[in-house]
Amino acid sequence: MTTDDIFATTPFFRLAIGGNDLGTFQTCSGLGAQVEVETYAEGGNNSFDWQLPGRLTWSNITFTRPVTKETIKIARWFEQIVKQVQPKDGEIVALKPDRTPIISWQVLGIVPVRWQGPSFDPADSQAAVETLEIAHEGLKVS
Repeated sequence: MTTDDIFATTPFFRLAIGGNDLGTFQTCSGLGAQVEVETYAEGGNNSFDWQLPGRLTWSNITFTRPVTKETIKIARWFEQIVKQVQPKDGEIVALKPDRTPIISWQVLGIVPVRWQGPSFDPADSQAAVETLEIAHEGLKVS
């Protein structure tokens, strides 16, 4: 294994949507797709069922990070989006710990689903975390 063979165990993901850099996140979950499959039992052949592929659906993608100066980037993006929600293409880049790219995904037709800000509790010693969830029309590895 060489130094270029880095596994995707990175703690950083950079997100940009429609030309807006939304910063880096610690988690990115939901990169995936699912094909709906319809089972068809053919008459006269009791030992075989046809598996017919149907619609392809894409999972929502969720990002989380501690609240930082970059939180303002999401607020500004939401201000633009709220006026008129239009799907925009974007990019997710998995980064090594030194922030150099490992792999990137082009994300097509992104729309915001949910942003959740942090809960502040003085009795809780954990970092304040924000979450961003997006829906999209598809992914391409680049």
